[in-house]
This record gives sequence, structure tokens and C-alpha cells, in this order.
Amino acid sequence: MRFADTDPLNRTVFPVDEWALVETEFGVDDMGRTETLFAVGNGYLGLRGNVEEGRDGHMHGTFVNGFHETWPIRHAEEAFGFARVGQTIVNAPDAKVIRLYIDDEPLVITEAEIMSYERRLDFRLGVLSRRIEWRTPSGKRVLITSRRMVSFTDRHLGVIDYEVELLDADAAVTISSQMLNRQDGRDEYRSGVTEPVGAFDPRKAETFTERVLQPRVQKKTEDGRYILGYQTTNSKMAIAVGAQHSIVTDNEFSESSSIGDDLAKHIYRVRARQGVPIRITKLISYHTARKVPARELVDRCDRTLDRGMEVGIAELFGQQRAWLEDFWARSDVEIAGQPELQQATRWNLYQLVQATARTDGGGVAAKGVSGSGYGGHYFWDSEIYVMPYLSYTAPIVARNVLRFRQRMLEPARARALELNQRGALFPWRTINGLESSAYYAAGTAQYHIDADVSYALCQYVAATGDEDFLARGAIDILVETARMWEDLGFWRTNSDDVFHIHGVTGPDEYTTVVNDNLYTNVMARANLAGAAAAVDNLQVLDPHAHKNLVERLGVTPAEVAGWRRAAAYMHIPFDEKLGVHPQDAAFLEKELWDLEHTPDTRLPLLLHYHPLVIYRFQVLKQADVVLALYLQGDRFTTEEKLADFEYYDPLTTGDSTLSAVVQSIIASEVGYHELALRYFRSALFVDLADLHHNAADGVHVASTGGVWAGLVSGFGGFRDHNGRFTFDPRLPDGWDRLSFRLTIRGSRVRVDLTEDAIRFELETGDEDAALPIEVRGQEFLVAMGEPVRVALDGHGARRVGAPTMQNVRGARRADGTLLTASIPTLSLDSEEEEAAAVFD
Repeated sequence: MRFADTDPLNRTVFPVDEWALVETEFGVDDMGRTETLFAVGNGYLGLRGNVEEGRDGHMHGTFVNGFHETWPIRHAEEAFGFARVGQTIVNAPDAKVIRLYIDDEPLVITEAEIMSYERRLDFRLGVLSRRIEWRTPSGKRVLITSRRMVSFTDRHLGVIDYEVELLDADAAVTISSQMLNRQDGRDEYRSGVTEPVGAFDPRKAETFTERVLQPRVQKKTEDGRYILGYQTTNSKMAIAVGAQHSIVTDNEFSESSSIGDDLAKHIYRVRARQGVPIRITKLISYHTARKVPARELVDRCDRTLDRGMEVGIAELFGQQRAWLEDFWARSDVEIAGQPELQQATRWNLYQLVQATARTDGGGVAAKGVSGSGYGGHYFWDSEIYVMPYLSYTAPIVARNVLRFRQRMLEPARARALELNQRGALFPWRTINGLESSAYYAAGTAQYHIDADVSYALCQYVAATGDEDFLARGAIDILVETARMWEDLGFWRTNSDDVFHIHGVTGPDEYTTVVNDNLYTNVMARANLAGAAAAVDNLQVLDPHAHKNLVERLGVTPAEVAGWRRAAAYMHIPFDEKLGVHPQDAAFLEKELWDLEHTPDTRLPLLLHYHPLVIYRFQVLKQADVVLALYLQGDRFTTEEKLADFEYYDPLTTGDSTLSAVVQSIIASEVGYHELALRYFRSALFVDLADLHHNAADGVHVASTGGVWAGLVSGFGGFRDHNGRFTFDPRLPDGWDRLSFRLTIRGSRVRVDLTEDAIRFELETGDEDAALPIEVRGQEFLVAMGEPVRVALDGHGARRVGAPTMQNVRGARRADGTLLTASIPTLSLDSEEEEAAAVFD
């Protein structure tokens, strides 16, 4: 696990500002990371934090949610049912580029003499700003200020404001504003040259070898507007990219323009005088569609740009600030007296809104719209790590994300049939609804995706009371996933009937295709029971909708009874000898991987060991059983949670960014308070400090959702099992106060947690309704104007340190054999030999 025990950021370069991420020096070595950290987006459109001048960059990136190309997956050895269609997000044409020349000398920021520099991503304004002073080779000082924004109020609109001022001399200034199709991010100065192949890393996106965007439309007007339209070669999606230019200056200037298939330019030539600024404003618009031709999207771009011009730049920035005022009013989490943590928390929350706010019926990709990592795919991450945050702070967005899954039902039904199952099987990774995971053992076999989607749906309905969403068709998700589980599982009878599920992979990708994975069984149980309850409730609350459901899907009372029986008799493995829940039926039979003596140079394991080597050991990529303890915590005792956590924590590598937040939450609950804070800090800074060395590929969006959960559910102790909203806080030592908001059943409640009390106050909602909550087993009603304060007697057990291999090694299995720990020795020997050879 990559811990961040102390502040991992260089505060000379990244000073503390609780409402902004600020950079005071431009760094060439970490451009990839900072391009991600300073990206701006709204869930639909994302612009990486590339410099405006567009020459230097780790990866020039502009991404539109869901805009992708398809390609045939070629398996070295074929088998029936393998995924056939690969999908990869397309790096869209770049409208950010504004090249600057002073006396024909270009500003190349990696080579220029920069006298002063500041870049700021302001969380309240929703704007990325930059201010630099450049001394040209001839000694002239130039001040360049810029602002960049992707609108939350108009999902298709972005704004770039670029100002140049000569400080001590006159000069000839040329500003070339461009829209550039780089063909998937390739360097335009080495056109056609393939980038060198990097080290193997399955987390990166696939690279296209053929042209993806086929030119369809070019449009140029006399008032500085340019629009380019394309269609992807295989997926046949269309995109239109437009830009509208304007200039404000008292200097003399002239304009010229050009447009081609992959490049549109608007050039200003200015006779700039000292102290007389030149301000260029560039409105940009992106529209995409699956079936609409590029020419129609060009018309949409025109309308978006027209609307932006009518509103005006000042008002656009004002709307952005007002939108974010509302966002922070319902979403902010305050950590009193911890400015470094407060800044990092707000950066993570801001990344959540940039990845989700205007998805508007689309999914939430693993990297949002900040990078191309994981090919722009959607995973189960959305439902388990992002949806809780949305359900309790932005219910409308949550509903839209669930509608995205609802629209996937038909291909999910087809996929289930292909795998010889009834019902529906959602894809483990996808963009267009088809399974895109070529490695079935760690992909398709993760059937738990069905239960994860159903969990998110049930949680949303419980949090919002939106039963109408189920009645309008979302209940089909619960029905079809329940059918899949009942069909996938089987009954085994001895003295008792027991329902088993075999041949699946849980969240831990270091253990694949197993029998009775605990997480899968526990979540499938909830899925089956939830589906049965939803059908019964629908019959009572909306008989007409229930009748339509029966006619639509042929649901019968006997079928619903079958789901309920399978849930009641689901096999939940437990080892009486060790006193823990085995991760799967055979997990405890393996030898332990000695992580405590595994060098950091061999992490993450997936980059240094063949999967078969890893599969032979008890070692975890990420929390599996521990995740079940969190999501279905009401089904485990406190003693079981402690025993399971102490067994699995020393075996978990943390190679996945999905793991630390879950380990933090359960560590808090069972009393490992210091360890909980360490895990939380690691998740908090995973991108900011690039703890996993892949922040350049984009934000780890699931981890940012997990940060919210770590604060609200971990330290705040919030749980929502079966529609009951309960609190059992675990405030970290040294924290004065933790405050957050939850939107429950249409009411927004503010929660303030201190060492000696927890306080609830309704900020919005029905004045005649009271919100029922529970604190450590005691029920309270919170009404408008009547805050509730509950005194706390401590924050649970306080256990020092962390579980170690000593908690596991030396214990005996049920058959009496000893648990021993080791490391694959050949790889370590080879490493030592290589080091010795270098030393010699």
C-alpha cells in the first residue's frame, strides 16, 4: 500500500489554498500529472490541463463522454462467447490551442524564460486561470493571462479567455487560434510517426493505428467562426467541433483565416503598444451523436455558439459561479483545522462534479473526461463508489446514471443468453453496452456487476423515495438481474438446502473464476431479496405498473418466491477454525504471499508477475471480503468484521485505487483509527501526489467518490441499510469538527460531528415533515427549525497500529495444516542478480 503519512505535496510549488489548486512553478517532469490535476470538465466535455500554446504536453487531450471508436478484438486462441468488439474513447479535435508569437518568436513554455508563473483551478469559480510573465529572447517582457472554463449550465459549451500585454516595449504580436485534429493525440510536429511503445500496463488505453476521424464538414464564416465535422471509421459516431472568436484591443490589428480537414486557424496580427492589452475570447462547442450525421451536429454547434455570444462572457462566468454555489451548498465536506486535507478533499469533490454533473443520461467513465486511461470505459466503479455520492448530493444526476444502465438492458439480455443464462448480464467494462473485456477471467467472470447495479438502484430509491422511477421501468433491472442469479446458482441438498454460485470472479482480480466468492454471494443475496421486495411493493403501491410489469416480463408469484428462497438459503462461507469468512471456497487452501517482505519495486504485482503466479497465493489486489463488510454491514457482527479485517488487511496490496477507501471505512468501524486515517490520506492524495504513478492517464474517479464515502461513512459513521439511516461516528484524533450534508427523501440535512457530539439540522425540505435518523441504536426525528444534538461517549474502540502477517501466519486451517507465507523466489533472485550485475 502506498501511504501518504505526511503531506506529500511540495508546498512551495503547490501552496495550500482551501478553495483552489495552485501551481507556482511550471514543471516539465510532471506535466502528465498536472495536465490531469488541472483538467476542466462537466461530465460531458473534458479539456486536459494542457498549456494554451499547444506545443508541449505529455498528452494533449480533449474528451467527450461516450465518444468512441470500435475495433475487433483478436484473441490468440478463440472460444465461444469471448468479447468481440473493443471500444476506446477518441481524443477529440483540440480547440484549446492558442499560439503566441512576439516578433515572430513563439512562446514555448518548456523552453521560455518565465519570470513569474501561477496556475489556479478555482473550485468556487469553476475556472482554470493562468498568469505568466515571459521575457522573450530579445529581452521584452510580456504578461499573458488566461481563463478556461467548461460550462456546467450548458454542457456543450466552453470558454477560453486569453490576454497579452507588452510590459516594457512595443512589439509585433501574432496570435494563432486553432482547432486541431491531432488524430488521437499524436504530436502534430511528427505527423505519422508512431510513439514508442511503453512498458506493459493494462490500465492504459489502446492505441489506434488507422485514421479514426473521417472528415465530413467544414464551415467558416466571416465573423471568426469555424466548425469541423467528422465521423468515426467503425463506430460511425459523429462529432462537430466549433469555435467563435472575438478580439478587444486598442491596438491596430488585422485578421486572416484558413480551414482544412484537420486544422482551422484564425490569426490576429497586432501592432502591439506597451501597456495596451490584447484580449482574445474563444467560445468552443462540442456535439456528438451515435446516429445523427455530422452536418446536423454542425447546426447544433452554431446554435450553442450563438447562445453563448448572446449571453456574453461575463454572464457565462457568472452562471458558472452561481451553479457551483449551489453545488457546494449540498456537497461540501468541511474538515476544521486541517487546511491541507481540506484542500485535497475539495479537489476530489470537484473532480467528482467534473466527471458527473452533465452526463445527462451517459455513464461515468473510470477517468471521467480527464484522460484516456482504461480506454474511457465504464465499470462497476460507478455504481459502488460514485453512485452513493450522487444519490445523497445530486439525485437527478444519480437517476440519469441509472437510466444509462437501464438503456443497456437489451444488450445485457443478449450477453446473458450468450453465456447460457436467463435474465441479463451487464458488461464488466464497456462504453456502448457490449462487453469489451478481452480477458474473461478477470472481466466477464465478474458477474457481481449485476448485483452492483441493483445495489445502486435500491440505494437510490431508498435515499430519494423515488418509487416512480421503478414503476416507470427501472424495476426491470432488478427483475432481470435476479433471474440471472437464480439461474446461475444451484441448489445442493444434504441435511439442509443451500444455494451456491460457482465459476465467478469477485472484486479482487488477483483471485479469479472461483466458487462461492463471498462478496458475490452476499451481494447476489441482496439483489435477489431486493428484487422480490420491489415487485411485491409495486403490486401494493401501483397495481397498474405491476400489471404492466407482468405483461412486459412475465413475472410470476412463483418466480418471486424463488428469488426470496435463493436469497434466504444463499451459501455464506465461514471457517470456524480460523474464525473468518473465506474469500471463496478454496481461498484458504493457498499459501500466503508475504507482502511485508515484498520489495516496492515489485509492486504493483500485475506488472511484475504472470497472473498464474499470483493466482496461486492468498494475496489481494483490492478489498473483497472487506468491501462486503461495508456494503452489507448489517449482515455481519462486529466480531466478524474485526476478524475478517485483521485477516485480509495484511494480504491486500492496494494495487487498485478502489481499495484504500474501503479499508479506511472498515478500519474506522473496527477501531484501527490510525490506520483508517492513513488509508484515507492515501486515497485523498492518490492523484494529487501520483501515488500509483499513473495520474497522467486521468483522474481515478472511483477513488474520488470513495474519498466522500471515507469521510461520510468512515469517519461520519453513516450507513443506509434497508432504508434505515444510521450513524456511529469515528472522528479521527486531532480533528476538531467534520461537517457534511446529505439529501434524504427531498430534505437536505447538515451533519456536524465533534469529539463529544453529533448535530443534525435540516437546511431544506418540507416544513411539515421530519427526517428519521438513528444514532448508535437510538432513534431521533429531525424537523425544520428543530436541530437535534446527540452527545457521544467516545468514538468506538481505539486499536493501535495495524494488522500484520503475524495475525495470519502460523494459524491452522480446519484440516490442521499450518498457514505459511512466502514470495515467488525466482523473481526476487533475478532482481538481486540484476542489481549485483549493475553494481559490479
